[in-house]
Amino acid sequence: MRAVTQNTVGGPDVLVIADRPDPAPKAGEVLVRVSAAGINPVDGAVRGGHYPLLGEPPFILGWDISGTIEALGPDVSGLKVGDQVFGMPHFPKQAAAYAELAVAPADEIAPKPDSIDHIHAAALPLAGLTAWQGLVRHGGLRKGQRVLVHAAAGGVG
Repeated sequence: MRAVTQNTVGGPDVLVIADRPDPAPKAGEVLVRVSAAGINPVDGAVRGGHYPLLGEPPFILGWDISGTIEALGPDVSGLKVGDQVFGMPHFPKQAAAYAELAVAPADEIAPKPDSIDHIHAAALPLAGLTAWQGLVRHGGLRKGQRVLVHAAAGGVG
């Protein structure tokens, strides 16, 4: 498969397209053919060496994916080959969304809503979960309450 990789930290110029072995799903995992990958500020911080979540390069960046299940590992239920899915697998310990194929724990992806395409689905996981956690878990937002998103300039607000 082809993947966007980096061998050193730095700016966008350190990113290269390279051939990598196809990953294979293990027990409880699925193999997803990536149709779209989200790009988030954390990707730039990791790429630049400012937020070393992935250790030292080489590595493949990206966590948010949307695509189609190509294979199931053992012990996966509720999903099948051909399902359209999206999610944020392995965050923050492992990344690999900037590739043609990605392995994801089956419990870290969800069916993609039919009402959105892969590009929009790939933009949801990190920003959407960050906003939800801030509003609901930390802010105590409840059904029926209203929120003003002041200067909405991104997926989080």
